[in-house]
Amino acid sequence: MLNTHSPSRSSGDNTKTIPFLKWAGGKRWLASSLIKEIGQPEGRYIEPFLGGGAVFFTLHPKDAVLGDLNTELVDTYRAIQTNWRGVLERLERHQEVHSKEYYYSIRSVIPVGQLDRAARFIYLNRTCWNGLYRVNLSGVFNVPIGTKDTVLLDTDDFEAIANLLESAEVLADDFEPLIDQAAEGDVVFADPPYTVRHKFNGFVKYNENLFSWSDQVRLRNSLLRAINRGAKVFVTNADHESIRSLYEDGFELSSVERYSSISGKSSTRGTYPELIITGKRVISDYSNEITANPA
Repeated sequence: MLNTHSPSRSSGDNTKTIPFLKWAGGKRWLASSLIKEIGQPEGRYIEPFLGGGAVFFTLHPKDAVLGDLNTELVDTYRAIQTNWRGVLERLERHQEVHSKEYYYSIRSVIPVGQLDRAARFIYLNRTCWNGLYRVNLSGVFNVPIGTKDTVLLDTDDFEAIANLLESAEVLADDFEPLIDQAAEGDVVFADPPYTVRHKFNGFVKYNENLFSWSDQVRLRNSLLRAINRGAKVFVTNADHESIRSLYEDGFELSSVERYSSISGKSSTRGTYPELIITGKRVISDYSNEITANPA
């Protein structure tokens, strides 16, 4: 089982790059322990559910393929990658004039320019309620203002982030084609969307809105193919019997606990188990064995 309390850095790393986004389900709490298991990849580091990128920023891989279906998120990474100073200048302006009225005015309009969109994304992430990313049926960000009014943080180092992203390919894409790139010597870290608060209350039904069961199966199958090509695979997922059954062959499973505070109600906050899943051997693809939703 992983030790989730011992900080660690990747081999030869003398700096620490802090993720610049708060992300629901992010792995800051686990990143230091995970990179002990992952180590520096011989080849590429592939992360198809990027989010806040906590593991990427802790590992500092030399070559990376990063992806996410959230195009606003991907565009933000690309903007910092190509012009971090431009993003910072715009964030400084947001800091100067931040207020409740200003927040809602920024939330209501999506700028045309990439740098303006990136600064807006970071500004809303840092000043909205609990750093939550949520859009309505029209795809419009609709999270209300939060209690924090600090736009620029003492830990910000956008230059260091840009330097780290310099050797990364950042793509807006589905997870499967990204994982299908994995070859011998590569490392895949997959942290799909899920919630752990419904372990005993309709886990599969609730999470169907976040990441469908067919996507869970498709993810497992793509990871098996990557293992067969010689890649090392690491996955985080909910510690639920349906997930354990899905990964029972060809993987090793261990359970860790985390504290979840994303809920607006204190009664639904607390400590919940999650699974750390690693590929343990090269086996044949059995993609048709588990396809239907579990009961």
